Amino acid sequence: MALFVGVFCTVVPMVTSEAGQHAAWADDDDDDDGNSYDDDDDDDDGARQRRAATTVPRPPAPPPPGFAANEIVALALTEGDLATLTAQGFSVIEEVEVPGIAVTSRRLGIPGNISLSEARDTVRALASGQEADFNHYYRSEEGFPEECSGAECPARRAIGWPRMPDRETACARTVTIGMIDTGINEQHETFASARLDVIRLARSDLDPSRAVHGTAVAALLVGDPMTRSPGLVPGSQLIAVDAFHRVGSDERSDAFTLIEALGLLSEAQVDILNLSLAGPPNTVLEELIDRLVFDFDIVIVSAVGNLGPNAQPAYPAAYDPVVAVTAVDRDGAVYRRAVQGTHVDLAAPGVNVWTAASVSGARWKTGTSFAVPFVTAAAAILRELRPELTAREIEAELRQRAQDRGEPGPDSVFGAGLLSIEGLCENQS
Repeated sequence: MALFVGVFCTVVPMVTSEAGQHAAWADDDDDDDGNSYDDDDDDDDGARQRRAATTVPRPPAPPPPGFAANEIVALALTEGDLATLTAQGFSVIEEVEVPGIAVTSRRLGIPGNISLSEARDTVRALASGQEADFNHYYRSEEGFPEECSGAECPARRAIGWPRMPDRETACARTVTIGMIDTGINEQHETFASARLDVIRLARSDLDPSRAVHGTAVAALLVGDPMTRSPGLVPGSQLIAVDAFHRVGSDERSDAFTLIEALGLLSEAQVDILNLSLAGPPNTVLEELIDRLVFDFDIVIVSAVGNLGPNAQPAYPAAYDPVVAVTAVDRDGAVYRRAVQGTHVDLAAPGVNVWTAASVSGARWKTGTSFAVPFVTAAAAILRELRPELTAREIEAELRQRAQDRGEPGPDSVFGAGLLSIEGLCENQS
């Protein structure tokens, strides 16, 4: 399979004003540490030092920006409409032919005499610019049977997930999974024999993302069953796109980069997309996601986000064609920071999930990000077992199989209920 590298999951905050470009939502980082016991991560910076008491409280850190200043993203502008914009003072910062979609995505610089909202309205007024939007930022969302004694077993036994003895006999070997996330440590022992391809899209002038979140999510999918971080579908092929970069302590992607990443994975003919990331609504991203699901028949699974039960819906999970996943603990209680709403489709383990650390070994992870791979893996198994099903039919089948939780029937906390794959992978034990 030929791949082409272009140049180029916490919820991105909604913004209340363009001044300052800051987000109004609270911090939404995954609780990467989870519980401290059984931590086998060698990422630790050394012994923790007790902080000295102080009488002067520190001011709260400003929230990270919700979108790029002075940039508009447009999909498929005609040459005539582009000429109209450049005559008005717009400039093309960057453009990319979106692989597999046959459209050109552009980052446009705006004239200095208008606001960002006015610039967006100007582009949207053109016939080919109606989906234009800000260049939004997206961030990653971070008593069982004796025969399963590993740290990963509680979460998997809760949903009836079989332990795969090796990659060769695992389910979903014929399925290709796509993933957009941060960097991945390809040298981690859990990926030693995995069918893993990593594409990096971050521009060379930006600081690269860390290989923490992406390594954990990838290991949940295709980790070696014989290591301490076994994958759910270790025999599947995984094509992972690192679409993130760092600005200080803020690790993020943007809509323009996500569009290229989605195009690359579409061109690679992936069957399922794992998006353990979230952010604000974006009309360009929405249009592309609709095309991927309805025109390319790709199942897209995404995290509902970690801003809390009273937060506004996060995207792309809240788009209708996307399977929106929330997180529960081993007792079936919903994660306290998970976003709730009528868009929630399924619940899966996401509290104290055992998976790979960034350098070696494994550790506990918590967040809706880490629930997404369970649903992605289930969709992969179902797609292999019943290839005649469309992407939307696979979603409907997973919802129909779910174990009802909370209020009877679908609800805003658990969606259709707790993921179940009973009977889907019976050749494993």
